[in-house]
Amino acid sequence: MKSKYVLLTSLMVLAATITGLAAMPGGYLFVTFKGEQTPMSEQIYFAVSKDGRNWRALNGAEPVLVSQLGEKGVRDPYLLRAHDGKKFYLIATDLSIHHNGDWGRAQTAASQSIVIWDSTDLVHWSEPRLVKVAADDAGCTWAPEAVYDEGKKEYLVFWASMTKRDNFGKQRIWAAWTKDFATFGKPFIYIDKPWHVIDTDIVRENGRFYRFTKDEQFKSITMETSPNLLGPWNDVTNFSLAKMQGYEGPECYCIKPGADGKPGQWCLILDNYARSAGYKPFVTDDLGGGQFKLGEGFVFPFKFRHGSVLTVSEKEFERIEAAYAKAKP
Repeated sequence: MKSKYVLLTSLMVLAATITGLAAMPGGYLFVTFKGEQTPMSEQIYFAVSKDGRNWRALNGAEPVLVSQLGEKGVRDPYLLRAHDGKKFYLIATDLSIHHNGDWGRAQTAASQSIVIWDSTDLVHWSEPRLVKVAADDAGCTWAPEAVYDEGKKEYLVFWASMTKRDNFGKQRIWAAWTKDFATFGKPFIYIDKPWHVIDTDIVRENGRFYRFTKDEQFKSITMETSPNLLGPWNDVTNFSLAKMQGYEGPECYCIKPGADGKPGQWCLILDNYARSAGYKPFVTDDLGGGQFKLGEGFVFPFKFRHGSVLTVSEKEFERIEAAYAKAKP
């Protein structure tokens, strides 16, 4: 019976990866950073939860992964499972505000690369590597994320950049295709508005994609939907959080899977940067309807900053806990 359960769990993980559904019975892994206070606070931290609500820090709330490449700091980490379930990729912004606090420079003269780690088990990680993805005249490469396109059989990796071609007039969401997170195609503009846009997150449910982005004109979050990654995208007109200001870094994950074609329960976490309050949770029982309410019963061990959530199997959860239960000496 135990072997059948493990096989079933593994199949559920793979099926969920393919369909875009983000909930499994094992638990959740959160990857984040702490802030700009020290060189180590702009590195990668892990936390786990069994229910997606009550989070516990791993590794003694010390960094699990550290980059001394490029700008010697990493922010906005995003963790995803490969489409075939055999590998994990962790991508992050190559930036340290602790080492250089000039936000103007960080937009116009910073890194054109992202930092990438990979792992087969979420415990043993490759050395970090810097990979250039942005345009040659890009001034920054912020908050990279990725989603798999089943039709193209490639990952769409997207991030925010300003470019010299328009005198660094505004932030746009750029993107590039990759099959292996080693070689990337030519970058192209993915989201372009009359004003700055940053911090995009994409999830999928029941054959539709849902896209959350920070609108810098109103300092608020937008919600769009489309059956295809390249659109056309339409606003979710009833999105209940559209007028809420002072939030960024949207990340959406499923905390209760749907069944028989019915929607699941989803959590949208938003970084309340305006008050330096870290992530605040908002939940919905109908993702497509866009009606979210403030989540209750959520516990964070410290102020989580812009990061991401990965659903893991029971076996993966146990392995992660065992590896990072205590800080290394």
